[in-house]
Amino acid sequence: MINKGGDKMQKHWWHKATIYQIYPKSFMDANGDGVGDLKGITSKLDYLQKLGITAIWLSPVYDSPMDDNGYDIADYEAIADIFGSMADMDELLAQAKKCGIKIIMDLVVNHTSDEHAWFIEARDNPDSPERDFYIWRDQPNDLESIFSGSAWQYDDKSGQYYLHFFSKKQPDLNWENKALRQKIYDMMNFWIDKGIGGFRMDVIDMIGKIPDQHIVNNGPKLHDYLKEMNAASFGQHDLLTVGETWGATPEIAKQYSNPDHHELSMVFQFEHIGLQHKPNAPKWDYEKELNVPALKAIFSKWQTELELGQGWNSLFWNNHDLPRVLSIWGDTGKYREKSAKALAILLHLMRGTPYIYQGEEIGMTNYPFKDLTEVDDIESLNYAKEALQKGRTEAEVMDSIRMIGRDNARTPMQWDASQNAGFSKANETWLAVNPNYKKINVETALENPNSIFYTYQKLVQLRKEKAWLVDADFELLDTADKVFTYLRQTAEEAYLIVVNLSDQEQVFETSATYQETLISNTNESAALVNHKLQPWDAFCIKVR
Repeated sequence: MINKGGDKMQKHWWHKATIYQIYPKSFMDANGDGVGDLKGITSKLDYLQKLGITAIWLSPVYDSPMDDNGYDIADYEAIADIFGSMADMDELLAQAKKCGIKIIMDLVVNHTSDEHAWFIEARDNPDSPERDFYIWRDQPNDLESIFSGSAWQYDDKSGQYYLHFFSKKQPDLNWENKALRQKIYDMMNFWIDKGIGGFRMDVIDMIGKIPDQHIVNNGPKLHDYLKEMNAASFGQHDLLTVGETWGATPEIAKQYSNPDHHELSMVFQFEHIGLQHKPNAPKWDYEKELNVPALKAIFSKWQTELELGQGWNSLFWNNHDLPRVLSIWGDTGKYREKSAKALAILLHLMRGTPYIYQGEEIGMTNYPFKDLTEVDDIESLNYAKEALQKGRTEAEVMDSIRMIGRDNARTPMQWDASQNAGFSKANETWLAVNPNYKKINVETALENPNSIFYTYQKLVQLRKEKAWLVDADFELLDTADKVFTYLRQTAEEAYLIVVNLSDQEQVFETSATYQETLISNTNESAALVNHKLQPWDAFCIKVR
């Protein structure tokens, strides 16, 4: 049956939106201190308006000691000095609104910084109400931090251990405390009143944790908390809410994103990203080649099982925690531009809300780290320390960091071929600029009508214009292993999307009747006539 649930589903602005993620430290430095800032973002809104995006997901800009680049928040209602002031934030919101761009704030409420006033009070005064805002135990159990080592840190001042699933400077919040939850909802309403477009919710599936039972994700009260949050804050507004949920299945995603449940708009699931890593191995043991049949199966499952009206997908290749998709699954040499367009076409024509990570639209790549002195990321440095202690060589460690490390996504945005890629006038930037910036930069991309940028621009525009991108069903078609082909169809029309995810020629046959081309990175008519796809060929054609 075609178009199940599409007609009865209430449509929101985010169904036709494309979201652009900005990592503020690395986007644009306006004051010349080597670190990106809010005024820098405001100065580049015309560029984002040209790309056509609907909203910016802004990684955290709150007051923070920056132990984990802002995901350790000391004050949710203040701006970190390195990014500017609240006046700069208000100006960004105002100017973005003039450009038709919404701002999605990054909501980090699984944990705070140990420099947050709540934790300082909790540590100084064990009898204070804030003590119960965090999770304390006399004896630790064997839970491990995601950043390696024990998840428990002994606090000399109060003689107990506190829980931290990330850095020891990021104590976990105790969501069982009702007063804490209300403070969080009040803070969310502070930002909603400023006119933001929604929230991206950091590791939101961890807020229902029960550490004594070793339950870290998807705890039994998780969805109760989200329903309460919805009712107390964003549920009264047409805002986009997306939860980061590493362990989600389609069934779990329906719990979050079914409109009848009054929780979130959508979630980020990471099953496809799991293909970057060897099965049942640490994330640092990466796969050298993309398993295309597995990728097809995963995307098909999420497209078909998360049915229209029962849930909604988010679509992404990259974010601030992941390597550049071009470097891990694309081709950074001869086919860099073509493979980047192929990956974009494949993803953006599925059902869901697409996310573009800064620099993805010009084909930015991983950084060629020479040694650990060039690495900033706390997770990578912790991994290196442990791996070296366990006998891995520095060459092996650097190989993993060059491929998987989070700094790959965090190098400064490449604007032009001038010093520091036009990102900053400082002598030294907080993280080194990728040395390929003279070839790969925004200025070069905008001058070339066939650049990756204009493929992204067209995909963003198609999503705004074509109702079928929201409503049409998804059907995976049987093809050669390296060829990913799917059909999107409604009762009235059908579109065939064909992508060769390899640098070899592939056989391709279809009985579909060509009507028109919507987007392509190749000579699709030759491919259809010869039944052969050239390396990284990708196109979408109307067939009914």
